[in-house]
Amino acid sequence: MYHIAVSFDVPADRRAEFVAAALEDGRNSATDEPGTRRFELIADADNPNRFYLNEAYDDEAAFDVHAKGPHFARFFEIIQDFAEGPVWLIKGTRIEDKTTA
Repeated sequence: MYHIAVSFDVPADRRAEFVAAALEDGRNSATDEPGTRRFELIADADNPNRFYLNEAYDDEAAFDVHAKGPHFARFFEIIQDFAEGPVWLIKGTRIEDKTTA
C-alpha cells in the first residue's frame, strides 16, 4: 500500500474553508477513485491552524490517478490563495512483516 502524509498551515480566518475543501476532496476521492483506501484530515494538537492529510492508496499508480484527478484539482483551486503547503512528511510504500500470521 502506498502512503502519503502532508501538512498545511492555514490562516485562522480560513480554517473552515480549508476543512470543508479537504473533507470534500476526501469524500469524493473515496467514492470515485477505486485505488483510494484512506483519506484522513487531522488537526494538529498544538497548532490549531495546521492540518495533516494522511492518505493511503493501493499503489503509487493509484495516487497518481488521484493527483491528476478533478477532486485534487478542485481542492488546490480552493486553497491556493491562502494555504501554505503541502509540506511532504511521508511518501512511500508500507513494508509489511510477512513473518507474522
